[in-house]
Order: sequence, then structure tokens, then C-alpha cells
Amino acid sequence: MSRVRGASKREMSAARSAVEPVAGPPAAEALRGAPQRGVPGTPLPGPLRLASLAAFPFPAPQGSQVFAREQARALERAGAAVTVVCYGRGSGTAPDDVALERSPAWLSPRSLRAGPNVAKPLADAALVATYVAAHRKQPFDLALAHNVEAAFVALAARPLLRVPVLYVAHTLMRHELSSYGPATLRPALDRAGETLDHSIARRADGVMVLCEAAAKQLGSLARGPLALIPPGLAPAPPPAAGEVARVCAAHGLAPGAFALYAGNPDGYQSLDTLRRAAPLLPELPVAVATHAGPVAERGPLHWLAVADAREARALLHGARIALLPRRAPGGFPIKLLNYMEAARPIVAREGLVGSLVHGLNAQLVPPDATPGAFVAAIRALLADPARARRLGEAARATLETQHAWPELARRTLAHAADVARAADPLHWLRSGASGSEQR
Repeated sequence: MSRVRGASKREMSAARSAVEPVAGPPAAEALRGAPQRGVPGTPLPGPLRLASLAAFPFPAPQGSQVFAREQARALERAGAAVTVVCYGRGSGTAPDDVALERSPAWLSPRSLRAGPNVAKPLADAALVATYVAAHRKQPFDLALAHNVEAAFVALAARPLLRVPVLYVAHTLMRHELSSYGPATLRPALDRAGETLDHSIARRADGVMVLCEAAAKQLGSLARGPLALIPPGLAPAPPPAAGEVARVCAAHGLAPGAFALYAGNPDGYQSLDTLRRAAPLLPELPVAVATHAGPVAERGPLHWLAVADAREARALLHGARIALLPRRAPGGFPIKLLNYMEAARPIVAREGLVGSLVHGLNAQLVPPDATPGAFVAAIRALLADPARARRLGEAARATLETQHAWPELARRTLAHAADVARAADPLHWLRSGASGSEQR
């Protein structure tokens, strides 16, 4: 069962009232008795206690939240003890197999949308206090800080808790931050986003990136170890044909007779490409399935409001082609894993993630491709159903070979061990000399 807790007002004041740093066993104790002192990749003995810091509503049907949830589950199965420390609000029922520490709901943003929000500074301060209180109850060895805000939370608490910070870079703010503001401010916001990326990479004890573009941008800046570890997904049996037909019919669509984008409609998703491409493709409706509430937009796209992940999955299995128009590099769209699982032929831009290879498991267009280029790529798949099927099957095989959680969790824990050692090498030397003491 999940252990869902909300911090009291007394706990909320913990970070402010403390005058002495909390001495903790953190990473240093985890290093005791390791057989190969200082060797990268050496596993740590005993269960590694991880705080998965998530400065967002949890749970929620969005990519970052899904990734944090599934990563926590995979790390638990791999032998770690993981607690997700998150905002006090979410959507739906909290998972019963993930330990949670939640900040007070009344201090958490009501909106589930990503991006800047006037309520977030106070929410993040509350999350710092919740994290501090959780550590005092059960000390953590390492903080997995999901995205920029969680990294600042972990770094704010580091002088007090002395818990190393592993920054999990879901994206590059250099490319994403400006999507939340007016076009006139784009250059300034791009510079601000780049400053955020650089600042966190230089201050965190280690960095974990999800794609090659982020590794290239942050690799020379990281002060500690950096590893490229993409997200994973455990394939499930496909939905029944009857369920697929029923869900498609409920949205006025026929199985196999539409192209689909599934995900949030935020600016960084580059849905403008699909808006301009759809009128050029009268033979195949272009649909957008989103959880982001009722959609009032009218235009060439078919907007589908979905109630849950199961409905979105049925639509995806009913789609002829899966679309990923995003331009901004630096992250790994979780929807891409869903596309792969459904064995749909994928149309996306080159350079977004390394596991997509043109002609092998996807139909790729140049990074600066026009809507017309997207239409041409879609028509190429429509004209050659056998090739489209092969690309979809190869995408599914890529999921199974490159995005299996057991191996990704093993790599994540090995990287966490390297970060912990690098954060306190002197203590690592002392601990390694202490024999085979276990927790």
C-alpha cells in the first residue's frame, strides 16, 4: 500500500527553524563494505534509499509523472527503497505500490498543466519542508531530482541534509521555456532557459539525461558524473479489437483510418505543424488525443478529450500512423514509448531521440521540416502498407530491446552509486576501509 503523508504546519517550519545540519548516513553509509573502492559502476550494498523529488502534481496522466512513477517502481524492483516526494495534489488515485510524501494540498497548485505558475514558488518552498521532514523520519542516500524545479528544491536542502543531488533532466529549458511565453520574449526566455540548464548541471552532484541532445549540451558542464539513460515501458497485451472499435466509434473515427498525436497540447509539442498539415491531407483525418480537459479549439484537427490512459491507448492501437511533431530537442517524449508499444509506424523529426532511425523503425523528416514534409512522409506510409507495418514492428522491437525497465533500473542504480561516491570521495575512502559493515 502506498504511504501517503501530508506535512503538518510544524513540519513545514522544519527547514526554517533548524540551526544545525542534519547528520545522516546518506550515501557515505551506503558505501561501507563495497568490494571495489571507488570503481565506477560498483553496486552499493544494502537497499539504496532514494528520494524521488517531483515538483509537480502526482499522479497525473502526463509524461513526467508517468516516468517518475514507473522509474520508482522499477528501482524498487531492482532493490532500492524509493519515496516519491511531490506536491499534495494530483489526478486520480495514488498508486498503491509507490511510497509517497506529499506537501500540503492547500499549498499545491490546482492546475495540472506544466509550465510557470504563480502558485509554484510557495508550492516549491512547501516541498523543501516536506523533503526535509521526510529525510528526518527516514534518511535518504540520494535525491533523484526530476526536472528543473525539483533540482532547485534538492539543492536548497543540500546544505542542511547533506544528501547528494542527481539531476534527472527531463528536457532542456533552453528549448522549452520560451514555449510558455509570448513570441516577443522568445530570445530572452531561451537565454534564461539556457542559464537554468547550465546552473543546475554545474551545481548538482550528478546528471542523468534522457537523450543524446541533452548529453551533448550538459556533458561539458556537469560537475559530477553524467549518464544517458532513457525512460522505459513494460509492454502489455494489446486492447481487444472490440474495445478499440468502440473507443474509436465514440470519437467518430474508424480503426485504421486516422493519424494520431497523443499527449498534452503545450506549445513545445509543436502542434502548429499538424494544424497546417491537416488541410493538406484530406484523405486521412489527423486527430489529437489529450487528457487536458474539454478542447474548445476548432479547426482542421480532430480534438479528442480522453478520460484516462486506457482510452488513449485504445485510440493509439486504432490509429493508422502515430505522429510526433515536436521540434525542441533535449527530452524523451513518453508518448513515443506508447507509440512503439502499439507498433504504429511513427512520423517524427530527426535528432529527437537516438533510438529512432529513419527507414529502420520510423519515418523521419528533417528537424526543420515543413507541414508539407510531414504530409509527404505520411503519404509515403499510406502508399506502402507493408513498409509501414515493418516500421511499426521494428519500433516495438526497439522498445523491447532498448527500453526494458530492469536493465534501465540497473544502470540508474549504478549511476546513483557513482554520484554518491563522487559527492564525498573522502568518506568513501574511509568507508571502504571499514570492512564489510552492512546497514
